[in-house]
Amino acid sequence: MALHQEKAYTIEDIYSLPDGQRAELIDGQIYNMAPPNTEHQRLVVKLSHRILNFIDAKGGACEVFPAPFAVFLNEDDKNYVEPDISVICDKNKLNEKGCNGAPDWIIEIVSPSTQRVDYSIKLFKYRSAGVREYWIVNPKTHTVNVFDFELDQKSGQYSFDDAIPVCIYENLDIRISDLL
Repeated sequence: MALHQEKAYTIEDIYSLPDGQRAELIDGQIYNMAPPNTEHQRLVVKLSHRILNFIDAKGGACEVFPAPFAVFLNEDDKNYVEPDISVICDKNKLNEKGCNGAPDWIIEIVSPSTQRVDYSIKLFKYRSAGVREYWIVNPKTHTVNVFDFELDQKSGQYSFDDAIPVCIYENLDIRISDLL
């Protein structure tokens, strides 16, 4: 007797979704995305602005892309994500469709519908894909979980009132409460 097997979805299925419906694809599994709320969008804009200002002031080469921005993590047809913020330092990963490969830094703003995915599935996926740094910003608990996948020196949980050290930038700390 054959075992029941779930369908493995591809990027083609993501592109076939009705207009306005957003979803991510991780290892062939589709995760629908709810529209973000005002607080979520405010954090995305303020964080993106803070990071971009730092990069510009230092004459850096990295680019900041807020969602919706396509990231093809494994350069296959089974993985497509739209992180809330992607920082990409290797221009060779960028094309007209988005980023092919792992961004250097990903920030996800947690919402009730994405919590399980952000804290577990994406954590594992981003680490195994080669993301150097991953932040999970939780507006409900006012905490930021930092994962320094590259050196594991600054990993930990921080509050919105803490000066949170950015792992990929030596001289950048971000205090979320200052942005709100």
